[in-house]
Amino acid sequence: MLRSFLLPLILLILAYGFWISPDFKEISAGVAIFLFGMLTLEEGFKSFSGGTLENILQKSTDKLHKSISFGFIATAIMQSSSLVSVLTISFIGAGLIGLTQGIGIILGANIGTTTGAWLMAGFGLKVKISAYAMPMLVFGIILIFQKAKALKGIGYILAGLGFLFLGIHYMKDGFEAFKASVDLASFAVDGFKGLMIFIGIGILATVVMQSSHATIVLILAALSVGQITYENALALTIGANIGTTITAVIGSLSSNIDGKRLAGAHFIFNIITAIIAIVFIDQLMSIVTIISDLLGIDKDNHTLRLAVFDSFFKIMGVIIFIPFVDKLVNFLQKTIILSKKDINGLQEDNAKYLNDSVLALPSTAMAAIKRETFHLYENAFEIISHGINVKRRNILSTMPIEQVIEENYSTSKIDIDDFYNRKVKGIYGEIIDFSARAQTNMTPEEIDQLFRLKLANKDIVEAIKDTKHLQKNLVLYSNDKNEYIRDEYKNMRKDLVVLLRSINTISTTQEEEKVLMLLSKVKLHAQKYDFISNGTLDNLIRNGLITNKMATSLMNDSSYAFDISKKLISMAEILYNRENNDLLIDDEDVHKILNKKDV
Repeated sequence: MLRSFLLPLILLILAYGFWISPDFKEISAGVAIFLFGMLTLEEGFKSFSGGTLENILQKSTDKLHKSISFGFIATAIMQSSSLVSVLTISFIGAGLIGLTQGIGIILGANIGTTTGAWLMAGFGLKVKISAYAMPMLVFGIILIFQKAKALKGIGYILAGLGFLFLGIHYMKDGFEAFKASVDLASFAVDGFKGLMIFIGIGILATVVMQSSHATIVLILAALSVGQITYENALALTIGANIGTTITAVIGSLSSNIDGKRLAGAHFIFNIITAIIAIVFIDQLMSIVTIISDLLGIDKDNHTLRLAVFDSFFKIMGVIIFIPFVDKLVNFLQKTIILSKKDINGLQEDNAKYLNDSVLALPSTAMAAIKRETFHLYENAFEIISHGINVKRRNILSTMPIEQVIEENYSTSKIDIDDFYNRKVKGIYGEIIDFSARAQTNMTPEEIDQLFRLKLANKDIVEAIKDTKHLQKNLVLYSNDKNEYIRDEYKNMRKDLVVLLRSINTISTTQEEEKVLMLLSKVKLHAQKYDFISNGTLDNLIRNGLITNKMATSLMNDSSYAFDISKKLISMAEILYNRENNDLLIDDEDVHKILNKKDV
């Protein structure tokens, strides 16, 4: 709603500005070229994020100080806090990193944005930067048209830098020319009133451009030619820092609950640091003066002094916030909570990891689908174990199999259709729909991985349906007076418990040889369900130990049990076989998923 109102207003203001001033056109074109450069630069860095960046991120964020360092370095290299924020939200959405790690990255990215101000103030405004832009654009565009992904990525990065430099050149020249006709500095407002007015302008400019980096560059360009005062530039910088939280909030709308919490943390951090800056603006200006004098920065070099302010202001905010990160996480987890949908008073489960934010990268989309597959199997494990009337936690324990079978889950059969509708159907549908959207940006190899994952999901769902067919007679004959039919169904339950326990063991085993051995073992074990081939059924009928009706039921149900086993083994081969290593996710994550207690 706000966007639909703002867009026509912005277009009208720009059209009016172009009509009254040709110099305004040059400034606007500079901003547009700069923003396009940022988009191109982001596209270039995204092309190198298919594994390398993800591995670095996961290994570099296990501690808060590492998360902050990663955020700082990544933003300093990419010169885009928005890209780092998008990547962070994507990784949180896919479940690859936690909220505390995400907050650390955002704090580091906040400091990383200061490098852009230093580059602009120390280099961009002192040389003819367009001379560097031209060759970058030429080489960049040539490389973009190459087929190799790496060359394309380098091309986008070079072209992005070229457009950034060209945009800075046009902004600087535009403000210099604009000064001859209109002196914006004459509109300067002093004191607290001026501080609040220009903070508001900084917020608005950042919301419109969706980039605090672009706002800071624009402020520096205007300040370098004296179009704004130093004090008003400080206020604009504070406003830009507040405005960038709007971008984060908008970006989190398509994310999962932790992505929204991350945006909340970003908003709280920037608002509180801005309030501190407003309250202590005089003291901060005095500190900036002392630091600038120590660094040998001239008193009239306001652009470099603004860079000092930007750095001190943001570093101060991070230092203040570090001791409160854990408390902030707890606060966000209590205040921003996932809404629950209920059917007949029973909780409905939905996809946890599938959200539009993880579609930013094929790798995060794939990781989200993998985790959602384990989420689906978690629910299927519960349904299958309860469907064969055993307690889930007992299967996952070291309890002897005989004892697991004796301790029933319920005295009557469960409503598998209800369980399926609440805990499987919706998630499975979302996985299929999400996979179709995710594969549009994937390579043929990634699409092949995705196809195998979809097969694993199909096997899980079909195993549940077979359990539904098996349950009816299993409950009936498990308590039958005929000890022979009772024992056969007991053995059937026992064999399925062994299978489920074996799959759990496979999920927590890292040695490839042991995994292959366990998979072979469960395949051989599954052959026990073929009662016709092994002579069990024939022996029971020939000796009159069971009725014809029992024999028919046993034959059909052994087929269902065999299908359950076959499909779960097929699923395990896809998800746990180390030969398919590219499909695996962290063993600790799998162990946590599968070892939740019964509700």
